Amino acid sequence: MICREIIKEIEARFPKHYAMEWDNVGLQVGRSDKEVKRIYLALDATDEVIEEAADWGADMLITHHPMIFKAMKKINDEDFIGRRVLKLIRDDISYYAMHTNYDVMGMAELAGKVLELSEPEVLEVTGSMHSESGEVPVGIGRVADLAQPMDLKSCAEMVKKAFDLPNVKIFGEPDMQVHRLGVFPGSGKSAISVSLEKGVDVLVTGDIDHHEGIDAVAQKMAVIDAGHYGVEHIFIADMEHFCREKFPEAEIRTAKIRQPFWVLT
Repeated sequence: MICREIIKEIEARFPKHYAMEWDNVGLQVGRSDKEVKRIYLALDATDEVIEEAADWGADMLITHHPMIFKAMKKINDEDFIGRRVLKLIRDDISYYAMHTNYDVMGMAELAGKVLELSEPEVLEVTGSMHSESGEVPVGIGRVADLAQPMDLKSCAEMVKKAFDLPNVKIFGEPDMQVHRLGVFPGSGKSAISVSLEKGVDVLVTGDIDHHEGIDAVAQKMAVIDAGHYGVEHIFIADMEHFCREKFPEAEIRTAKIRQPFWVLT
């Protein structure tokens, strides 16, 4: 297939207009007319990922997080992003990023399924889409009542197992009873207020710092910080399934699931 044909299929399922205004999604580096036989999937376009994609002979690299967020006035080997761009061009790899459009149209629902939430609602509404029943809200994250209330420690263990994580960070007392759960993949700092408004007892997200965590607890909401990568690595397997279904003639390879940090205990 041709790169632009692959992009057309991706954007039919995850339209770019659902991305946030500040985001930068789409074809970031490379040729739209590139013939694509091998697709490499990863969460981030790190040096290691780009090297692995190039060594494998990938024609296209697709990631969740964009490598380029802000304008670049120079592209050279004096900057680490510039070196990545040069590497992609040198190896003729077309690089595509799908970020908040995927968060809205894929990640939110997927995270709810991973946690087996029943009849979840959108946590943070960012827009709407037309359906047979009319306009329905879309957005980032999901919220639902748990099938059975549980204590916070048991809930954290459930989250850790569901996302296959080595550890999670918890704000709140272990024996605190939680009835209503919200999940906001990625950085959930902005989701604390809307979670409180929607009666969430425990928010599962990433990138929560000291003050945000203790302030949430002061307002009687626990937080399970499962890590930005920890909650979002589900993108890789989901996009692998999508690509194998839509592009059966292409070879697909995925980056290994590896946490970007380690914890000394």
